[in-house]
Amino acid sequence: MNRYWWTLVTFSLLFAWIPGSSDAADARRPNVVILLADDLGYSDLGFQGGKDIPTPHLDALAKGGVRCTNGYVSGPYCSPTRAGLLTGRYQQRFGHEFNPGEGGRTRFGLPLTQTTLADRLKSAGYATGLVGKWHLGATPEFHPQKRGFDEFFGFLGGAHTYFADRSNDIYRGTEPVKETAYLTDAIGREAVSFIERHKGHPFFLEVAFNAVHTPMNATDARLARFASIPDKTRRTYAAMLSALDDAAGAVLAKLRESGLEEDTLVVFLSDNGGPTMPGTTINGSRNEPLRGSKRTTLEGGIRVPFVLSWKGKLPAGKVYDQPIIQLDLLPTAVAAAGLTAKPEWELDGVDLLPHLTGLNAAPPHDTLYWRLGGQAAVRRGDWKLVRYDGTLDTPGARSVGAKPPLSPFRLYHLAEDIGETRDRSSDFPDKARELLGAWEEWNRQLAQPLWGPGSAAAEGSTKAAVR
Repeated sequence: MNRYWWTLVTFSLLFAWIPGSSDAADARRPNVVILLADDLGYSDLGFQGGKDIPTPHLDALAKGGVRCTNGYVSGPYCSPTRAGLLTGRYQQRFGHEFNPGEGGRTRFGLPLTQTTLADRLKSAGYATGLVGKWHLGATPEFHPQKRGFDEFFGFLGGAHTYFADRSNDIYRGTEPVKETAYLTDAIGREAVSFIERHKGHPFFLEVAFNAVHTPMNATDARLARFASIPDKTRRTYAAMLSALDDAAGAVLAKLRESGLEEDTLVVFLSDNGGPTMPGTTINGSRNEPLRGSKRTTLEGGIRVPFVLSWKGKLPAGKVYDQPIIQLDLLPTAVAAAGLTAKPEWELDGVDLLPHLTGLNAAPPHDTLYWRLGGQAAVRRGDWKLVRYDGTLDTPGARSVGAKPPLSPFRLYHLAEDIGETRDRSSDFPDKARELLGAWEEWNRQLAQPLWGPGSAAAEGSTKAAVR
């Protein structure tokens, strides 16, 4: 009889830890939190070398995790980058190459053929939430709660006032709400609330700040912190970034207080570089030592602050120099959750965990690619071939409404010239041809944009105007 009971007890204990047994599996599967900034300058955070704007909470996150010095996004502005992040695929493969119209209020959005990270994790039993900016379609079929998110608080377009009480387009789910708090503070509050409500089981939370995107709105109390900054725009930007850091700090504190640090993969990045382009309304950001800006395929548009932290699983204080891209976040999160990415998902991103922990010393990517209309770039090793908005070379040359000129393809060696100042294409013509051939082969795999320049919709509008 004793032997029977020991066998029964042993079998029961083993069964409790079999993957798929809900309670045990939930206990082992980590939460995933993505903190996404908007239009953040490359050099504006403390851990990126910034001096005039304290960012203690994000600096602590970087100190406790892996700081990726060659972290990229697959597009130089908002909506395409978000489409790539949530699908793990180059967004140009499915036509999401451009922002979907002013404020996102058009019939366009993240194609319904694409499966999101929220879809993937929800199907595995995760609670899923989005707080903040969506910008992937504003009509009902594109709503976040139709794209894998159980919960949504925020706005659907590409930009929003921070004094939310001046608008009526902040939503909880599909219902408009009257928000009185400064929007960055409200986003932090809602993210903390989501964690509190779901701390007992695995969750995926995307905290998509609109800070530090225009309009330039800041609270008086935070502006007072930066009275010593003489430039008004930079002072307001500093106050807005400080609010973002405060909200991120509240999220990180909630994870600590809930005992979830060792059970949560946290990622911080920006959706693109700071908007420092000439002839436009800018937010006061800085991209040094990078050249270029949001909306360009130079480093200033596509290289961003990028941190991954998972206490006890990823090394603390590590600096990782190999190129990575936001497309990697889906396969990394899926792997962390114990799931297996399938070939039919056709992912371009890779699981970063073995690379960041040192189990795999090889670079995660042989080559990275970019396309935004006529702009293009390809990086292989330390070499980058790029064609960008040529207005940067001829300041003031762009007239209102004119199509920006394009530079010729230029070759830069980023290890020696991070600022992309010395074209090496005449010194290394074979390397330039190699990279151009690689980019052209990739480009042939891409879809026609679904909207914007080069799209069927744009071509139809042009033909109608001619008639």
